Amino acid sequence: MGEHTKKWRECVSPMNKDLTVGKPETVLWQFCLPLFGSIIFQQLYNIADSLVAGKFIGENALAAVGNSYEVTLIFIAFAFGCNIGCSVIVSQFFGAKSYGQMKTAVYTAILSSAVLCGVLMVFGILGCDTLLQWIHTPQEIFADSKLYLDIYVWGLPFMFFYNIATGIFSALGDSRTPFIFLAFSSTANIAVDILFVTAFQMGVAGVAWATFLCQGVSCVLSMVVVLRRLAQIHTTEPVRPFSWTVFRQIAVIAIPSILQQSFISVGNIIIQSIINGFGASVIAGYAAGVKLNNLVLTSFTTLANGISNYTAQNIGAQKLQRIRSGYKAGIKMVWTLCVPLVLLYLLAGRWVLYLFMDEPTGTAIQTGILYLRILSPFYFVISSKLVADGILRGSGNMVSFMIATFTDLILRVVLAMIFSQTALGSTGIWCAWPFGWVIAAGISLVFYRKGKWNDRKAYPDEVETVSAAE
Repeated sequence: MGEHTKKWRECVSPMNKDLTVGKPETVLWQFCLPLFGSIIFQQLYNIADSLVAGKFIGENALAAVGNSYEVTLIFIAFAFGCNIGCSVIVSQFFGAKSYGQMKTAVYTAILSSAVLCGVLMVFGILGCDTLLQWIHTPQEIFADSKLYLDIYVWGLPFMFFYNIATGIFSALGDSRTPFIFLAFSSTANIAVDILFVTAFQMGVAGVAWATFLCQGVSCVLSMVVVLRRLAQIHTTEPVRPFSWTVFRQIAVIAIPSILQQSFISVGNIIIQSIINGFGASVIAGYAAGVKLNNLVLTSFTTLANGISNYTAQNIGAQKLQRIRSGYKAGIKMVWTLCVPLVLLYLLAGRWVLYLFMDEPTGTAIQTGILYLRILSPFYFVISSKLVADGILRGSGNMVSFMIATFTDLILRVVLAMIFSQTALGSTGIWCAWPFGWVIAAGISLVFYRKGKWNDRKAYPDEVETVSAAE
């Protein structure tokens, strides 16, 4: 065993994983499955809010939480961008074994995210009321929507720092630790939701406060563990609390991701404003359906983030030939996930939607069913796009990534506006999704094919073997 390998093992916690060695398919499955479990529990936060609101408060409460959710996606977009920027750069330094630079990147991401979070809190406190008016929130759900958002904004630091912590864990190849935290906190969130709403009769405020408290616990635990993990990684290189050079590297990845997610959120808000014109029952049906759809899309996105970490580590280690194998493994993963989900939504969508609704109106349940039936067959398409996007993002090719994403968004928004004015009515809005997905997936795949990792003369396929030294 070489001296370099000994140093590697001395410096790195057993929970961290080097994604540059081993059979790519096996490595990705082992790394991404806990990530998938984590996002399931992460989504339980939002699903629990809608479920408890719809079952224990009423259809208007479900509509209010669903209406607010589209606004919260703006804040989530910024937190997600910080997560990706930190994760990709830290992954590259970790893959290159530049531990001093890696720690500097972590501290730089934490400080810059704290500043950004503070700015967004001010915006949220002062501007959420105006946003709700802009999207034509019906009067009967306006007060509850505003109440939910006011409480949500005060919990933004928890969301931001939790995302930074999970980004660092992923960069270090550890997908199990955040899974454990989320499994505990999201399960607790369901119990606290029900307690606050049924026992304390707190209504929509109880739903928001439950999320605030449980996400706060998850955030604190994650940050404590990740900082202790970093302290165990010894380095002789200088470590700085903030570096403008590293900040720019993070920003190159984070800003396009933030813009991408923000524009998607703005697009969703525009779509929500169109939906609001069809009344509270359609809003409630869409609120339930979109939570189920977002559970799937966020799962795909999280797996794609794992592929970004894999790509970034291998680029840092100059092992570009492994990226092709990673792409094939990624497609297998997401399509394996697609099959049961598509069948579930097509054949049993009504019963899944009933989880969110207590005595729903016919319009509400039919809206949700139709939404799921139109979108779910195209999960195979959008998942392929997101895997290709994961590689583009992990390689730092953000221009191509943004072109594909904005094409999808623009098409969905424009077509939703057009189709909703036809005889299709609200159904036309749901039909806009597949058009955007298909075209954007084609663009992402073209950009992936043009990547330098597909130069088979420069980077021929290699047979992956794991030696005892590894």
